[in-house]
Amino acid sequence: MTLRLGDTVPNFTQASTHGSIDFYTWAGDSWVVLFSHPADYTPVCTTELGRVAQLKDEFDKRNVKALALSVDSVDSHHGWTADIEETQSTTLNYPILADEDKKVSELYGMIHPNSSTGNTLTVRSVFIIDPNKKLRLTITYPASTGRNFDELLRVIDSLQLTDNYSVATPADWTDGGDCVVVPSIPTEEARQKFPKGVTEIKPYLRMTPQPNK
Repeated sequence: MTLRLGDTVPNFTQASTHGSIDFYTWAGDSWVVLFSHPADYTPVCTTELGRVAQLKDEFDKRNVKALALSVDSVDSHHGWTADIEETQSTTLNYPILADEDKKVSELYGMIHPNSSTGNTLTVRSVFIIDPNKKLRLTITYPASTGRNFDELLRVIDSLQLTDNYSVATPADWTDGGDCVVVPSIPTEEARQKFPKGVTEIKPYLRMTPQPNK
């Protein structure tokens, strides 16, 4: 299955380290970061799972739940969890799906036969899913490169901001930075809509301070 941005992601029920998970029910009205791993006891992924656990407060502030996936068993996940907690000095505070039958991997297109991880293992994908179960971002990383979860938080900040205000975020934007006025709003209307000010660099490129700061 090929998922595209804006698609409603498929529901599933799968075993996990926190018991059986019906995805839609578990997600509720939260945003979700779903991220997959090729196998348990892999070094780069060990650091990633630990990093996500360390960022729980940041995810909570944004109404985000984290959900990991690997094709190994729940028992294997529990063994790996002990290693993650020992080596990354944290407590794993979110579930790992045990996708032994590859049901979720196939639903979400996580198996790439020509990738370096081989044709039976999940690639290292990330899906950001909003409370309406719409896919808002997907990134697939090579096995050798650890994911940047600060970047994923930045994207979530942008998505949540731009869902509520008529702005977009420019290159390298971080929370609190100036925003782009969307092209559909004429400049004079923008000046009324954004009382903090609008700077017209070009007729199509207008900047305004972040509206909710």
